[in-house]
Amino acid sequence: MRSTTSRAARAALATTSAAALALSLAACSAANEPDASGGGAGDPSASGEAPEGGGDLSGDLNGAGASSQQAAVQAWVAGFNSQNPDVTVNYEPSGSGAGREQFLAGAVSFAGSDAYLDDEELTQAESVCTDGAIDIPVYVSPIAVVYNLEGVEDLQLSPATIAGIFNQTITSWDAPEIAADNPDATLPAQAITPVNRSDDSGTTENFTEFLSATAPDVWTEEPDGVFPIAGGEAAQGTSGVISAVQAGAGAIGYADASQAADLGVVAVGVGDDFVLPTEEAAATALDVSTRVEGRPEGDIAIDIDRTTTEAGAYPVILVSYGIACKGYEDAATGELVAAWMSYVVSEDGQAASEEAAGSAPISDELRAEAEDSIALIAGS
Repeated sequence: MRSTTSRAARAALATTSAAALALSLAACSAANEPDASGGGAGDPSASGEAPEGGGDLSGDLNGAGASSQQAAVQAWVAGFNSQNPDVTVNYEPSGSGAGREQFLAGAVSFAGSDAYLDDEELTQAESVCTDGAIDIPVYVSPIAVVYNLEGVEDLQLSPATIAGIFNQTITSWDAPEIAADNPDATLPAQAITPVNRSDDSGTTENFTEFLSATAPDVWTEEPDGVFPIAGGEAAQGTSGVISAVQAGAGAIGYADASQAADLGVVAVGVGDDFVLPTEEAAATALDVSTRVEGRPEGDIAIDIDRTTTEAGAYPVILVSYGIACKGYEDAATGELVAAWMSYVVSEDGQAASEEAAGSAPISDELRAEAEDSIALIAGS
């Protein structure tokens, strides 16, 4: 579980049941991450209803952060601009950590992050926001363990085996640990090339949280957005990891499941079963997860139960957030951010990102809660 006190200490556990969130996930289809950061992909009117946001808005809106959201942001920009043609939305997919840093430095008006603001960051936000900052879940996706291994189509790996691969103690595909997880597979005597993110990444933080929680005897590093072990191959952003795994025979990495493309996808050991990263499995994991207590008014932060043994659950998931100020010194900026966030969480916005990025739409219950939080965003 991720602590709200710092990224080095992960001791705090939330106690409120996330079943109350009722985060239902719809079908996640595979989609390649686009190269550009502007708009263009997806159907902005998938539900047939006009998206939220006033057509009389104008100006520039700048954001940065999670590359996992990049394809979704393109769809959101296209949909938002169809109703607000005089607004220019810019988003730099620089990674979750970089996005939070830019937001907390006042360089951008909103951020995307696969990890919510910790207590230190919430305090820091008070210097750039007139009423503090809030995290709003906008994008839900499993994190897939992706691999490139000719002749092996249905790979199963326990958490301890995954941890051993990424801490580089398991170095060959025919290792006994992998063979034990795959008794019917013919595994080659081929070197494993683990690929991790080179940037400060919320995907990495979620992935290492899972390894730390489920295989603590093997993965002894603290969860962190910066991958803690040197020696493997490192790549920038989600697209960089996918490209590196695609290019390397025997490579394995981790990435937003919607970006898995044509790579093999690992079924991860959960309890006595091996579970693929499907929308239903992610929904089951969310149902047994917890809401973080002691957060600011309007903040919606979720701690995932990584150690669940619930049948059919896939706990290697990320909940990616939109981070915004509750108050902006410039009223026009607050109006733009509120309109943007309203579109992003709307049925149209979620349908557009599902089509373009393969993300899982948030539930009606969570949408209503998010809209209440967005209502707190305003200029001073």
